Amino acid sequence: MKYNTLGSTDLKISEICLGTMTWGRQNTQEEGWAQMDYALEQGIQFWDTAELYPVPTLPELYAHTEIIMGQWFKQSGKRSEIVLASKIAGPAGFTAHIRANGFHPTALKEAVEGSLKRLQTDYIDLYQLHWPERNTNFFGKLGYTHDSDEQWVENFEEVLDTLGALVAEGKIRHIGLSNETPWGLMRYLDAYRAKQERPRIQTVQNPYSLLNRSYEVGLAECSMREQVGLLAYSPLGFGVLSGKYLGGVQPEGARVTLFPNYNRYSNPQAVQATEAYAQLAQEHGLSLAQMSLAFVRTRPFVQSTIIGATSMEQLRENAESAQVALSEDVLRGIEAIHVQYPNPSP
Repeated sequence: MKYNTLGSTDLKISEICLGTMTWGRQNTQEEGWAQMDYALEQGIQFWDTAELYPVPTLPELYAHTEIIMGQWFKQSGKRSEIVLASKIAGPAGFTAHIRANGFHPTALKEAVEGSLKRLQTDYIDLYQLHWPERNTNFFGKLGYTHDSDEQWVENFEEVLDTLGALVAEGKIRHIGLSNETPWGLMRYLDAYRAKQERPRIQTVQNPYSLLNRSYEVGLAECSMREQVGLLAYSPLGFGVLSGKYLGGVQPEGARVTLFPNYNRYSNPQAVQATEAYAQLAQEHGLSLAQMSLAFVRTRPFVQSTIIGATSMEQLRENAESAQVALSEDVLRGIEAIHVQYPNPSP
């Protein structure tokens, strides 16, 4: 396993990150524990969770993923071996059961304290804002539509000051964003530069895959010039880029089969692109999943690729993608398909 440096810090993170959002709904505690054991054995010591998980959300399962992880930390005694990331949920209709005050100082403090208790730890290595409070284009929106009646009040400085106090208390070490835009990232960096006692944004956790390379437009330059790396989520597009749904197949127990409204990566253009990528992988003796993950891993702005799995077989295949090197022919083939089917699933 290779390791990268988290943002501008001295913290080392595995280039593959263990995603956890299915634990507590699609996966049992025992299965989650088995995945954690295996990941650590493979050198995957960077793990990502959120108070929102498991997803899809249910009020009665609120933060159950963090509870499962906390129990593992307690029984294993291996918390110090893990770089742990979590997130505060942003305001939205489907988070009404969590809280209604966004990233207000009270909300941030409450969220951190709750995660620490559930995770049975004294600190979180990377604490992230799961999505912006303001109206902008995230969760499948490629273009931005302005809302002149929006009630959001700009509060970048207040958010950083509150997070800075939590850093000073030792409850979190570093901070990051998720589902963010270039404008949002740069406003947070401006707020940091105006008062460098504030914590600095170190990462952005956004979707990035062969079916969604929109990060390359704007945010990739921010990542490279500002030393704020991408933590790429959905690198297999809800499993679509494993190829298991090709030909209209609906595997029993698979995520899109169970939750058909999770169709972000299943529109006709995405299906056509996936078929083309699958053919390219086959021509070069690669599995579609490993080619897809290897492509994400090789992008210079990506610091870690978040892989989630509902079976150990999937987790092993995804982890082994760290050993896959893509030839120039494969990379040229990927670019040709991308030109034909650009970002079918933003």
